[in-house]
Amino acid sequence: MKSLFTTEAYNEITSRIEKLDENTQAKWGKMNVSQMLTHCNFPLQVALQDITLDKPNIFKRLLFSMFKSSLYDDKPWKQNLPTAKEFIVSDSKDFTSEKKRLLTKMKQFHAEKTKTVWPPHPMFGDFTIEQWGKMQYKHLDHHLNQFGV
Repeated sequence: MKSLFTTEAYNEITSRIEKLDENTQAKWGKMNVSQMLTHCNFPLQVALQDITLDKPNIFKRLLFSMFKSSLYDDKPWKQNLPTAKEFIVSDSKDFTSEKKRLLTKMKQFHAEKTKTVWPPHPMFGDFTIEQWGKMQYKHLDHHLNQFGV
């Protein structure tokens, strides 16, 4: 799995985002392209500690631990998987500002590639720097595939 911390993967994802326009249609799912861009910001904001999420109860933590490795392994995610309620976007969003915001958050995340200590994920616990980079790449790749780029 590629990592958003590598320059090659970062440039690839940036290029794919640049191919989107406000009329790009999804191949699956309920989000439009502007909502998808907003949604893709959330995991980056969690990693950068710009937002905080409530820690799940012990039952959910146990459940999450069972599929934690799927966040950064080489196996593609299935279409229409459920998302955390905090990451659901159902209201209207401005395409241009959301695209700019996502590219800015990606740049901030990529700039942290030499950071050695990362906070635990509020839902999944500890990740290595390698896992953080792969997880962010995989999430962005999944949604860019959703929109055909």
